[in-house]
Amino acid sequence: MAAILRSETIHIPRPRADVIRVLTDFEAYPEWSAAFSEATILDRGPDEFGTRVAFAIDMTIRTVRYTLEYAYKLPAKFSWRMIEGDLTSIEGFYELQEKETGTSCTCHQAVETGFWIPGPLRRLAEGSALRNSLEELSIEVQRLTAE
Repeated sequence: MAAILRSETIHIPRPRADVIRVLTDFEAYPEWSAAFSEATILDRGPDEFGTRVAFAIDMTIRTVRYTLEYAYKLPAKFSWRMIEGDLTSIEGFYELQEKETGTSCTCHQAVETGFWIPGPLRRLAEGSALRNSLEELSIEVQRLTAE
């Protein structure tokens, strides 16, 4: 089954720079995102942002591991693609638009698991996972900037 690009948007009432700071601090993901059990930056670019990052997600019955390669066009966008791992493919990007009242953050992502999942269950899981990750992001950005 081919991967379907899913998109979700959230408004985060903080400046875009704050959102970028949290999104690019990959090694902190397990502290605030329920999806991630591990995140390790393997390589960094000249701007010190992670360019290759290894992740692990605990899916209860097994841990899924994969490595993403990142490309940055900041402050408005950055993208990723899977270069190795337990899944068939992961591709996506964030679009970040500065607004008067904060940042509009849209995540676009397509995941191909490589194993069959019934269509309705897959759509439900992918949609809620994307939505939940953005809600967790918003909470973390607001928590960090309130300190």
